[in-house]
Amino acid sequence: MPLMRQSRQKAAPPPTPKQCYFCVLGAKTIDYKDTRSYQKFVSSYSKILPRRRTGLCMRHQRMTAEAIKRARFMALVPYTPR
Repeated sequence: MPLMRQSRQKAAPPPTPKQCYFCVLGAKTIDYKDTRSYQKFVSSYSKILPRRRTGLCMRHQRMTAEAIKRARFMALVPYTPR
């Protein structure tokens, strides 16, 4: 029975932690009228993306979610995709 050589995979480098987009910019508040600032935190199905996907801190994730919900109510952002 021939000896099989075991294949060794290289270990993946540890993931670098994401930095909060709004903390880097130094934003104190997120305005619901500025739809371009939080458009990247909404999926193609018009759902708010979670923190683990966006890399936002807890404070800015809450503010972003609230701004998106207010913009939807004011009809600045659609509830569903077009």
